[in-house]
Order: sequence, then C-alpha cells, then structure tokens
Amino acid sequence: MGFLRRSLIGVLLMALTLGALGAAGNSIYRAVMAVLNAAPPQHAAREPVMAVETVRVAVGTEVPVIEVFGTVLSHRTLDVRASAPGRIIDLSTAFRDGGRVRKGDLLARIDPADFQSDIALAKADLDEAEAELRDAERAAVLAKDDLAVAQEQADLRGQALRRQQDLNTRGVGSDAAVESAALDAAAARQLVVSRRQALQQEEARIDRARTEKERMEIAVATAERRLQDTEIRARFDGVLAGVAVVAGGLVAQNEELAQLVDPDALDVSFRLSTAQYARLLDAERHLRDAPVEVVLQSAGFDLSTTGRIERESAVVATGLTGREVFARLAEPAGFRPGDVVTVRVHEAPMDQVARLPARAVDASGTVLVVGEDDRLVERGVEVIRQQGDTVIARVGDLAGAEIVKLRSPMLGAGIKVRVLQESAAAPVRPAAAQDEPMISLTPERRAQLIAFVQSDGAMAEADRSRVLAILANDLVPAGIVRRLEQNMGG
Repeated sequence: MGFLRRSLIGVLLMALTLGALGAAGNSIYRAVMAVLNAAPPQHAAREPVMAVETVRVAVGTEVPVIEVFGTVLSHRTLDVRASAPGRIIDLSTAFRDGGRVRKGDLLARIDPADFQSDIALAKADLDEAEAELRDAERAAVLAKDDLAVAQEQADLRGQALRRQQDLNTRGVGSDAAVESAALDAAAARQLVVSRRQALQQEEARIDRARTEKERMEIAVATAERRLQDTEIRARFDGVLAGVAVVAGGLVAQNEELAQLVDPDALDVSFRLSTAQYARLLDAERHLRDAPVEVVLQSAGFDLSTTGRIERESAVVATGLTGREVFARLAEPAGFRPGDVVTVRVHEAPMDQVARLPARAVDASGTVLVVGEDDRLVERGVEVIRQQGDTVIARVGDLAGAEIVKLRSPMLGAGIKVRVLQESAAAPVRPAAAQDEPMISLTPERRAQLIAFVQSDGAMAEADRSRVLAILANDLVPAGIVRRLEQNMGG
C-alpha cells in the first residue's frame, strides 16, 4: 500500500511540473509573437550633409610655368694643348684640377733649348742672305759703271767711223780704213750689249737676294713664335679641369693638357616638347627671350638663379624629338658645367584666368560650386595649362565663387554640404610664386657659417665649394642660411 501511495504522489507532482512548464512556454511564445508583430517606431528621415573644403575662384593674370630638367654647360671652354713637342720643365702651382688662373698666367713651359738653336740658325741664315744682298748691290753698281764705259767706247767708235766715211767721201781716206772703223764700232756696240746683259743679271741677283732675305726673316719669325709656343699661358680667367700632365713629362704637338673653363660664362641646356616650344613663340614665330629660373637641388641645399632664353638648336638630332633650347645664367655663382638642374620657363602672362587645384577639376573639365542652400552645382571650366598640383583655367562667370577643393566619388550635383571655414576663403597660389628672399649677413655670422661648412665632414666637396661660393656673395638665400643654422643647432 505504501509503495502505491508514493507512486501516485510522484506522478501527481510530475504532472503539476509539466503543466507549469507548458504555461511558462506559452507565455514566452505569446510575448515573442507580440514583439514580432508590433509595428516599428516611425523616425523622421534626415538628409546627409557632407563636410568639404573649398577655395574661392580668383580671376586675374597668371604666368604659366614649364618645368623641365636641364644641364649646365659653359659656352667658353678652351682645350689647353701643347703647341710644340718636348719635355715639361716648369708647371704653375695652379695647373691642377680646380685651379683658378688669370688671363696671361704662365701655366706650363716646354724645354726651349731646341727652339733657341733653331732661332740661332735662322738668324745666321738671315745674316748670310743680307751679305749676299749687299754683294749683289755692289756688283750691280760695278755693272752699271762697266755699261757706262762700254757706251762711251761705242760712241767714240761711232765717231771714228763717221770721220773715216767723211774722209773717204772727200777722196782723202780709203775703203779699208772705213771698213776697219766699222768693225771697231760693231765690236763696241756688242760690248755695250754684253755689259747691259751683265747689269740685268746683277739686278736679278739682287731680287733673288732680297727674296732669300725675306724668306730668312720669315724663318726667324717662325722660330721665335715656336719659342713663344713653349710657354703655355691662360687665354682668359677661368678654372682648369681634366689636367693630364706632370712636370718632366713628354708631350707631343697638339696634345691636350687640360681644359680651361670660364665659370662665369654658363648656359643651361634643356629640351622642350614641340607643344611647349610652340607656346614660347612670338607673333613672328621667333623664340621669345623668356625668363627662366634654374634650381640645383643637392644634399638639402637649393641653389637658384635666373636667366633668359638666348638661342635654340638648329637641327633635331637623330632619335630625339622637340627642341633643344639654351638660356644664359644671370648669376652663375655656385653652378658648374655638368650640373643637372630644374629649369622653370615662364610663359607669356595670361589674363582673365584662374588657378584652381588640379583635384577640383574632373576629367570632363567640370567643378563643383557651392550654390544656394549650400548645395553643390556642377559647372564647366576650360583647362588651359596643367601646373603640377594646380591648373590654369578660364572660368567664365565663376569669379568669386567657392568650389570644392578635393572632389571624391561621394560628392555630386545636388548634395548638401557644410563648408569648413578655415579653407573657405583661401585662394590657390602656385608654389613657384613663393620666391625665396635674399638676405645680407654680418661678418661674424658669415664667418660662423663658412667655418661650419668647411668643417662639415658629411658634405661632399662639390657641394661644399658651391655653398662657400654662395656665402661669399653680398646677398645670400635665406633658405640656405636657415638650413645651415639648423644643422649648427642655432
């Protein structure tokens, strides 16, 4: 009995438990279905607003700049060659790579012994020719006297002939006497002809002696000039390069010893495309003497100078295109032939144009203008020049308008934007317009900078020479001074 009672109580408790679990599950199911079937809350839709940077379109005059690479070269370079063969017996202390020389300085001397002997021999030959000329002149004087005497004898023989003829006519003389007088007169005339011929020979001898004397004078002058050629002197102020001779060395005639370069007569050679070249032509299709800016960037130092286009190449070399143009450097201090530089050529100014960021204009030539209610409007512009990260364009009636500085795929016409105030009114200016100022240095400040450059072991010798040349000028670029002082810790 007890077992049956406990079994029934267990079944009853299990039934009550299952009923409670079923009721709880039903409550959860109803709650979930009520949440799923309930309508979502209604929220008011808001239009997205994009934050953009803008620039104001400023219409005015812009100068397009063509930026290319060029090479510095000297238009006054002389090959120093040996005008005479021989041994180098003397060399100037400045006759070495980088040596500065003045016009007329003695660079080298070749052993002149052989040439001095040639002068002595030529002078001896000249003395002999002069003696021959004097002898010929004296002989000519004697020949003239002989001719005069022979002429007198001929005159006398002629008178004797005429007298015999007169006597024979009067019957006093004889035919034999007349014939004898005629023979004597003929012999006298023959003697005159012989003496005249001798005089002509002496005069021809004088001409030959004078010619020989002139030839000997030329030989003496040539020997003296060859002696002068043993002294090699500088033709102009400059710097030596490529020195290939030492004292005591043997040199052949016309052998190249070095090159003399004028560091103050520098040009820059650069190549333009045909389109760039065409933009630099004037109304008469001649190349304008456009201003250029030349910048040498090396080891953190920027050397810059100005110049003007001077000439262009006459032909286009095989395998090349465009035009090779040459510009004369106004202040070549610090530059050397062979430097690879950046050349910025200034074109003719353009009026009624604007400079815009390159990323503000898309491929189809349109910009996004901030219009009414801060919504973007797409407007077209005419791009004329690409200038690095900017473009020069004709903008029509967009002067003073604000355009999006950086376009992105998320921006388009009709989108509402919020303009960032710090960039809203900033006009675009080219980087090339920021000219580096020139400053003057006090003697103490200049001496400190020069001492630092001379003691800087990390600086290349070529850069050291350029920087020292710049510091020697009255006005020095402020950027170079600032970088030097930063490296000094000042």
